[in-house]
Amino acid sequence: MTAAASHRSRLRLIVIQTLVFSLLATLGARLYYLQVVSGEQYQGQAASQSVREIVVQPQRGLIVDAMGRPLVTNRLTWVVSLDRTLLGKMAPEVRAEVLARTSAAIGMKVPAIEAKLLLCGDADAVAGECWNGSPYQAVPVALDVEEAAALRILEQPEDYPGLVVDRQSVRQYPSPYGINAAHLLGYLSPITSEELEDAEGSGDSSVNGASVVGRAGVEKQYDEWLRGQPGYQQVAVDSKGRVRQDVSDLAAQPGDTLVTSIDARVQGVVEAQLARMIRTQRATRDPVTKRNFEADSGAAVVLEAKTGRIIAMASQPTYDPSVWVGGITDKQLDRLYSEAAGTPLLARSFQGQFAPGSTWKPFMTAGALTHGYSRDTILSCPSAVQIGNRPFRNHESGAYGSIGFARALEVSCNTFFFQVGMHFWQKSGSDADDVNAKDPLVEEAEAFGFGDQTGVDLPGEASGRVADRKWKLDYYESMKDYYCGIADKPQDKKTSDFVYKFSREFCIEGWKYKISDAANFSIGQGDTIVTPLQLARAYGAIANGGTLWEPRVGKAIVSPDGEVIREIEPTVGSELTLPAKVLRYIDEALQGVASRGTMAWKLGGFPIEDVRIRAKTGSAEVYGKQSTGWVASYTKDYVVVMMMSQGGTGSGSTGDGVRAIWESLYGVDGDKVRPARAAIPGITPPASLPSFGDDGSILPPAREE
Repeated sequence: MTAAASHRSRLRLIVIQTLVFSLLATLGARLYYLQVVSGEQYQGQAASQSVREIVVQPQRGLIVDAMGRPLVTNRLTWVVSLDRTLLGKMAPEVRAEVLARTSAAIGMKVPAIEAKLLLCGDADAVAGECWNGSPYQAVPVALDVEEAAALRILEQPEDYPGLVVDRQSVRQYPSPYGINAAHLLGYLSPITSEELEDAEGSGDSSVNGASVVGRAGVEKQYDEWLRGQPGYQQVAVDSKGRVRQDVSDLAAQPGDTLVTSIDARVQGVVEAQLARMIRTQRATRDPVTKRNFEADSGAAVVLEAKTGRIIAMASQPTYDPSVWVGGITDKQLDRLYSEAAGTPLLARSFQGQFAPGSTWKPFMTAGALTHGYSRDTILSCPSAVQIGNRPFRNHESGAYGSIGFARALEVSCNTFFFQVGMHFWQKSGSDADDVNAKDPLVEEAEAFGFGDQTGVDLPGEASGRVADRKWKLDYYESMKDYYCGIADKPQDKKTSDFVYKFSREFCIEGWKYKISDAANFSIGQGDTIVTPLQLARAYGAIANGGTLWEPRVGKAIVSPDGEVIREIEPTVGSELTLPAKVLRYIDEALQGVASRGTMAWKLGGFPIEDVRIRAKTGSAEVYGKQSTGWVASYTKDYVVVMMMSQGGTGSGSTGDGVRAIWESLYGVDGDKVRPARAAIPGITPPASLPSFGDDGSILPPAREE
């Protein structure tokens, strides 16, 4: 090797050595920076990667009756959750093994577990099954896990990496006096992604992705009070997701208690009597159709006449509210909405809408007596009145001669009220096309609150319908294409003669408000529909002298430590402008219905002089179905209304049940009234709210003497 070549080799070696030393110096400086200068910062970041935040759901508030009896409480249940993050880090074969082991432990198929682990935003996610919470929180996959299975998982954590087992509270229904009250209480279901987004947008921290929220009844109406405030727990976990230590803890705040005006003892009586009446009618032959009554549904309402508070309210068919706890199956949900099962989810008491029949007549009397008729007016009550080309008849074609309004209410004379309805139709100008014509009977019905919601503190209330001239025109506009489509074609085998004829007439002049419409309106027939709660409220206004209350179920909100946060006072919806003498006249006439009219045969032997019941019966005809039966009744203290779809006449279908409710309310034993203290609750409502002790005890309030 020449001297020049040797020099170049040494020069290369020096350059390489310099480069290596530079790299080592740079690496050393970087290590010094990371470990010494920024060591604290990165140590914190590394530690945070093993810290998980767990949302601690609050215990939902209780729902109790006016006496403090629990209607909805909570119970503890074992819940198994899976850590999605840890599962995602596992090899596919390990993940499959963990899921299979979990499936065997909790008795749940692997596909069902995987469906619950999907985030609700994922393409394959199924609404109601997917996880709507944080992707970094363990996902609950099984509720009400057997204790033996839960303890086995806890005792063998190495066999179940990623599984979290703890106890959570879910809703429980104690059912005092055997009550159901499903439509009053409502139910819970998981929060939706849209609801969660709205809550986050408004800064509402009381819900999270794992929350359940009220969907019906008072659970929904008072959800913000009942739900409480979630807590947050930070825990350190190892590589297998096992909790090693608590880092921080923010306790959850339990929800407030809702005190209702419901009296469980009365609710139990009302539910039992409604169910008994339906069973009885289903075993009773209908003299009109020559087959047993269908009696497919019914409802009953008990109100305080002076406050509008709801003491009891029932609807049939009903359902078990606990079916929602832990998630409802598709089969169970289909049944709740099934028409074949009677649509059990529908609360007939305030969501069902039915023709009122003759229970409508007191309101028509009020309209007539303030617009030209007097208490001395006498009209004939023939068996039938000819209107157009057909006779409009009394029930069973009865005739009662010349009578006044009081007697017409007692015997429920249709032909008497037909004349009243036709009189006002003719007085308005006899123009069937005039949608703006005034009708005092329509105005009076609206003054009593019909055709509008009552304002009850229950979601989903129906508004009913006052079928006046404007409604008929609107209905024609919305349905003319359908009926004209039938009328414009030759009649086929599927279309009955009635439907085909009706379609042709409707297509030609379906908007016209004819004299027959006015006649039907006057007796609660035709297209006018009401809810049982609307009817009870209106009769309450007659009972209390003219106040239409907004019915209330809620009575007070009480904090977990027993402090009354808010008392829910009765609210006046409106005041009637009827003269006191008109209300007194109607009141006395309705006493006659109970003592010698259409309800008298169901009150034989009842101490009517001690408990002065006023009543009105009604049976509404429905095309293609059996009659809807009603009894609306009241005293100065309470209103009791019961109805039955396809049950026959009012007193015949529900009269015995209404009587039994009155006997319970006033403590009637045979033909005697027991002392007030023996009644349930008698005429003595609770004087105060229940008392809530620090130990969780609830003491009933005293009753007024």
